[in-house]
Amino acid sequence: MGTVRILRVYEEPESGEYRVLVDRLWPRGIKKDTIDLWLKEIAPSTEVRNAFGHLPEHFSTFERDYTAELKGNPALQQLRGIIDSHTRVALLYGAKDPAQNQAAVLLDFLNSAA
Repeated sequence: MGTVRILRVYEEPESGEYRVLVDRLWPRGIKKDTIDLWLKEIAPSTEVRNAFGHLPEHFSTFERDYTAELKGNPALQQLRGIIDSHTRVALLYGAKDPAQNQAAVLLDFLNSAA
């Protein structure tokens, strides 16, 4: 298994890092050639994302609901295959908060299931 980290989509990746956007929406101002794969199917549903609204007081509910969605998400197999076939993977997100976002929840989920 390769090394996986989260990175804001507007930050510069390390050399050789495979970049996977895990947002359902394409981030403003980002060119398509800066992303290796847009895996929007792994992102939280619109309902879960909108209920969170990036409000800190809603994060624990968001984390619970998104984790529940991940357990039955077929895109998880695809992401695990990508992680297995690349030495370094960056899960990209567009949110401003580096701790309370879907990529952080996804990374925790991947680490707990490993």
